[in-house]
Amino acid sequence: MSKHEMNENNGSNGNDVIPKTHNSHYSHNSHHSPISPDRLLQPRGDYQTLLSYRKAEVIYDITFRFCRRFLTPGDRTIDQMVQSARSGKQNILEGSEAAVISKEIEIKLTGVARASLHELLADYRDFLRVRDLPLWDKDSRPARFVRQLGRKTPQSYEDYRAYVETKPSAIVANIAICLIYQTTYLLDQQLRRLEKDFLNEGGLRERMTRARLQAREQQKNERQDS
Repeated sequence: MSKHEMNENNGSNGNDVIPKTHNSHYSHNSHHSPISPDRLLQPRGDYQTLLSYRKAEVIYDITFRFCRRFLTPGDRTIDQMVQSARSGKQNILEGSEAAVISKEIEIKLTGVARASLHELLADYRDFLRVRDLPLWDKDSRPARFVRQLGRKTPQSYEDYRAYVETKPSAIVANIAICLIYQTTYLLDQQLRRLEKDFLNEGGLRERMTRARLQAREQQKNERQDS
């Protein structure tokens, strides 16, 4: 599909713009080193290597420009949309930073990021609905084009700038919707991975308890050997 086909005004049947299947790009590429149950403070990865964070950053950049281009200054929706987009991005970052001391906090903040992006999704869908603008069908050519563009790594706003800054509001809103679905899919994968790690290894308190028990056992063995 060529880039000019993004101009097509495809009809919508009201379905969500979400891919039927996902390739390996949409699988969570964990940035964490393998968890060692013997370490109190777990290694922290670089949040910027997370596909979910990269896409959330793009969503924020698109939303900021979308609001500036298509919403009237003073409209309260501007602050709501920009804040939701920022919350999605920042909570992924903060969750990654918190991982060094608390898996529970990382899970909580990742969940907050997902919720914020769903709030933003509702705002974009509302924008289209009240203006009688089309919501792309998931199988439409523009939606497939955006999904293909979303498979590029690394992701950055530059991949979307030409569309966001020149195309009509309906196209920009639908691009954002596609990216939000991709990002929340990634966050779902992250949450499943984090929950699995937590169930297998526990949190900081469990690691501290294990460490104390191991230290006591070691001291007991040393006294017996002396």
